[in-house]
Amino acid sequence: MRRSITVPIVLLVIAAALIATTTQFTIMFNGPPPGPGPLPLVRVAEALRTRAVPPNAQQRMTLSHTSEDKFGREDERPSPERDKAIARMMGVPAERVHGLYQFPARDPEQDMHGSFTVALEDGNGWIVASSLPRPAFTPWHLARLSGMILTLLVLSLLAWGVARRISRPIRELAGAATRMRLGARQPIPHKGPREVHDLARALDSMQERILLEAENRGAMLGAIAHDLGTPLSRIAFWVEQLPDEARLRAEADIEEMRAMLKAALRFTRDERGGAPHEKLDLGSLIESLVDDLAAAGTPVEVESGPRAVVRGDPATLRRLFANLIENAVRYGERARLSWRLADGKVDVLVEDDGPGFEPARADALFAPFVRGESSRNRETGGTGLGLAIVRSITEAHGGEVTLENRKGGGGRVRVRLPA
Repeated sequence: MRRSITVPIVLLVIAAALIATTTQFTIMFNGPPPGPGPLPLVRVAEALRTRAVPPNAQQRMTLSHTSEDKFGREDERPSPERDKAIARMMGVPAERVHGLYQFPARDPEQDMHGSFTVALEDGNGWIVASSLPRPAFTPWHLARLSGMILTLLVLSLLAWGVARRISRPIRELAGAATRMRLGARQPIPHKGPREVHDLARALDSMQERILLEAENRGAMLGAIAHDLGTPLSRIAFWVEQLPDEARLRAEADIEEMRAMLKAALRFTRDERGGAPHEKLDLGSLIESLVDDLAAAGTPVEVESGPRAVVRGDPATLRRLFANLIENAVRYGERARLSWRLADGKVDVLVEDDGPGFEPARADALFAPFVRGESSRNRETGGTGLGLAIVRSITEAHGGEVTLENRKGGGGRVRVRLPA
């Protein structure tokens, strides 16, 4: 039974809470408290009497001499009882000692907490013993900050690993869905947690229905196009009995209908696909096609590019570019082809000197039986299947096709295929 996607997420949250709590408790119980401990009163008295800070108190207070009687900090308050206690320890009159304390204690001889400033009058001014300012960043803070950074790093790596594990089957599923196309079944990966597996089964079922619908539609269109050939032949026979002027017009209409039926049959065949793909030199294929068309009088030219090897069916790829050249010549009088390689893709450009494409209709032009101009004349508008066949063949080869307008005027069709 497949596991739900919520299981690794819940486990990740629990693991994150455990790691963070364990780290905080470890720092709390193994590290010293962030504040300094109390300072014995005798150390302050000794420093004032000897005019030197005892070695065991050098990190807690400092001595200085001043001629002014203004000293102390804003948060310190006087305590005459404590002044007397310090004076007794030094053996001097209490009037010579003046102190300010952050936390005056009820017991004058109790060890001092917090900051303090105690001054002794020596006849030339005041000898001042004051507590050193508390450092903003102590080793205890450093240990705590290091623990937090380490916890964050561990949790980030753990979250990244879980996210990658969860998202990998989703990425594979998205890739398979992107590669889906008509005419070829795309294998759908059934990996990952239960929800992704259910989604893969739904996509598989949807693909099956779409392919079946497309197959039925193509078969129906092909059958209609094929069956219309017989009545057209009978009509052509009866047309022979018409007067010359009417007969020529009728024969032209019949030939147009036959061309449309052939285009419809080619379209259904290209949609179904099925031809095996092989490695081929796309540049050589394009140059060979251009040479054949140019020899037949088609105004087309090609600019050679780097060697581009692709996997595909040579016959359908020739038909793809032949359709694009035909469209370029019909709407832009001449066609120019070129190609280049970039990022594992080969871009084939087919340019013309025509009016270009309307951006609002660019995507609609790839639909079957949609023409590039509004007239119903096949000589100027074609059958409306050329670009539909181009897109069908391009997608069958794992590529994409887009319509663009050139800055200097004219249209450009870009066919991008995997190299």
